[in-house]
Order: sequence, then structure tokens, then C-alpha cells
Amino acid sequence: MKKLKQILSNKNTVTFIAAILIVLVLYFFYNWRVNQATSPIRVPYAVQTIAPRTQVTKDMIGYIEIPQSAMKGDVLTNENTQILGMYTNVNAMIPAGSLFYKNALIKQEALPDNFLEDEELKSQGMVAYNFKVDVQSTYGNSMYPGNYVDVYFKGEDQNGLLMIGKMVENVKILAVKDSSGRHVFESTEEDRTPSQIIFAVTTETHLLLRKAEYIKNAEIILVPTNTALLEEEGDITASRVSSETIKEYINSQSITIEETTDSQDETADE
Repeated sequence: MKKLKQILSNKNTVTFIAAILIVLVLYFFYNWRVNQATSPIRVPYAVQTIAPRTQVTKDMIGYIEIPQSAMKGDVLTNENTQILGMYTNVNAMIPAGSLFYKNALIKQEALPDNFLEDEELKSQGMVAYNFKVDVQSTYGNSMYPGNYVDVYFKGEDQNGLLMIGKMVENVKILAVKDSSGRHVFESTEEDRTPSQIIFAVTTETHLLLRKAEYIKNAEIILVPTNTALLEEEGDITASRVSSETIKEYINSQSITIEETTDSQDETADE
């Protein structure tokens, strides 16, 4: 004990021992970090090329061991909770041999066409409306899903005078498709020409737009805008008819056919 106290009272000896301890700590820490970076980790990968909008199934997934240092980006490592049953994004094609990344997979309800089965929209009286377009009317194919547009109406009044104005505002684009029904922006390997734009409107607005399509010498024009109603930003139901004058004119060019209800049918049968 006396010798130990003498050794510890020697500053040179204490400094030497401390230096050795620091070197040992650094050595073991360095080796731990190297082993951690180079130790292989088992991760899932795609055994085949998976096209956009495709559900990932068990037979599409294989496993490979790679060093942890090679794990760059948001690589998904859990097959059951992160990959299996998910869908490839509309603009994401996963090549054979590729790892699975977070931004390449989405849930089924996040697919652009899922709105067709959206019960919330149906409960609010929203229906899908498809509008024929081309490259010119989409401003050089620059209208994307998620963008907002205003719908303008161009026609002639009863006196033959030109009438043009905003008909519906703040309509959110849900999908842009080509003539084969494929999403225009889901592929980066081929150029697809827009043929129709799909958005959701109320049943009343849908009927108004359909009427406008059949009016002689009339034209419907989409004008892009990034301004949605501030209190309803991002809401698919934010669109609204903005001109009662145009609405009244369109309705004056058509007749309304009342729908027959079940009760009316029963009364007629009696």
C-alpha cells in the first residue's frame, strides 16, 4: 500500500499510466467502430424489377448481407412492417438487385387513384371528373397531380357576344393520364402525352361541367394556380363555383331531368 502511494505521488508515473489508459481506450473504441461499420447486416432487396404502382409481395423479396457502412439513405430493413404489402410509388421503379428505400414505397391509400374509392369523398357528395387535355392545354405538360387549377368558361350569350370568365376555382388535380390510362408522371423512362386530367368536384359542379361541354361553340379552359383557399389548404373539397352568371347561363341552355326515387316508382305502380 505504501509503495502504491509512492507510485501515485510520482507525477511522471501517473502521467505515464494515464497516457497508457487513454491509448487503450482509443484503441478499443476505434476497433469497436470499425467492427460496427464492417460487420455485415442482413437486409431485404428486390429479386426482380418492380414497376410503379405495384404491390410488393413475398416472392419479390430476397435477402443479402452488406456492411453497415454501405447503408446509405433511408434503407428499409424490416420486411414485415416496412415493405411487405406496400406499393411502389407512382414515379418509382425498383430495379432488380436494389435495396428498398423509404421514398419508393407508399401505402395503398396514398396511391393517386385511391380517391375513386374514398368513402369520405363519397359521403361529401364528391365525384370524379375527367377532362380531356393535350400538351398545349396543360401548358406544355406542366400540370401535375397536387396542383390547383381554376376552370374558365368561354361561350356566347344570347346576343352572340363573347362571354368568358372563371367558372370554378381551386380545383385540385388528382391525376394526369395519357390516352391508355397510364399516369403521365409515373415513368422516367418514357415520355407520355397527357390526354386527361382527373379531379373531384361536387355532384352539382360535375353536372354543370358536363352541361358546359355540350354547349355549341363553348369551351372549358384550365388555368393553373397554386393558390388554394387558405383555410382549406390541401383539401380536395376546396373547389367552388365562382360565377353565378355563368352557372345561370349554362343551366339556361339545358333542362334538368329529375331522378326517379324508389317511393315514386312504388306510387306509379299503384
